[in-house]
Amino acid sequence: MGIRDRIKRALPIVGLGGNRGQPAPAAPTTSAAPRPIPTPAAPPAEAPRGGLSADAYVEQLVKGNRLVLFMKGSPSQPQCGFSANAAGILRSYNVPLTHVDVLSDPDIRQAVKDYAQWPTIPQIFIDGEFIGGSDILQQMHASGELAEALAAGAGPAA
Repeated sequence: MGIRDRIKRALPIVGLGGNRGQPAPAAPTTSAAPRPIPTPAAPPAEAPRGGLSADAYVEQLVKGNRLVLFMKGSPSQPQCGFSANAAGILRSYNVPLTHVDVLSDPDIRQAVKDYAQWPTIPQIFIDGEFIGGSDILQQMHASGELAEALAAGAGPAA
């Protein structure tokens, strides 16, 4: 079972079809007062863009951090299978990772696509160099190139 299948199985399906044909769970019946529903904790705050343009912000992040992942969601709560795959691979190397949730700022999402001249998300940068997306990262991981790039302190030659 792949990462995408595991993620899909872990997420509740809402809307038509309900819970994959399962009846909705019955509401609890207690005589006690209802408990407040806890609000989920917000994901860790990312570096604020401040007054920087989206283009300047992307460039500052890419050049100022060793390993940057522009993704949908966060490594702990990815919002798509490709982002989950990329984050999982990068976390397996136990190196400091800067991530940016492109869903939180549409300008950043477009700016990183323009910066790398690559149309899809996620996008990975090592030592200021664009590496590629999830599929390229997966291939580099399988071949050992990613380990070499992270150990050498520089991305692969273009």
